[in-house]
Amino acid sequence: MDRDFLIELFAGFGPVTIRRMFSGFGVSADGINFALVLRGAIYLRADAETIPRFEAEGCGPFRYEARGKVRTIGSYWQLPERLYDEPDEVTGWARAAYAAAERAALAKRSKTKRVVKKKVASVVPGKRAKRTPTRDP
Repeated sequence: MDRDFLIELFAGFGPVTIRRMFSGFGVSADGINFALVLRGAIYLRADAETIPRFEAEGCGPFRYEARGKVRTIGSYWQLPERLYDEPDEVTGWARAAYAAAERAALAKRSKTKRVVKKKVASVVPGKRAKRTPTRDP
């Protein structure tokens, strides 16, 4: 698959950025990566809301082998091959993948904020940290 094919395939979705990634390409819009193109297949970002759609088509998550073990990346699922000739239908799948990528980014940001708030809350300027007494056995 080349860039021109991918641009044409995702044309209904809107303008996309295609960048070299690993041994293939990453497809993104507005700085959000929502698809990977690896080993001659397209994988779309998926989550609990969209995975049933992939399963209904008989598709699976991205898998690769490293150091003799098969690893599964459950956040990217293979686009059904029948859609490679159906750009209009791919548009809906791409929008769902983009929405899944946005939800993942939002969840990641909110998790990071919680961790930062906990760290900030434990260090208050001008106050000493409370010490818990140690007990001798």
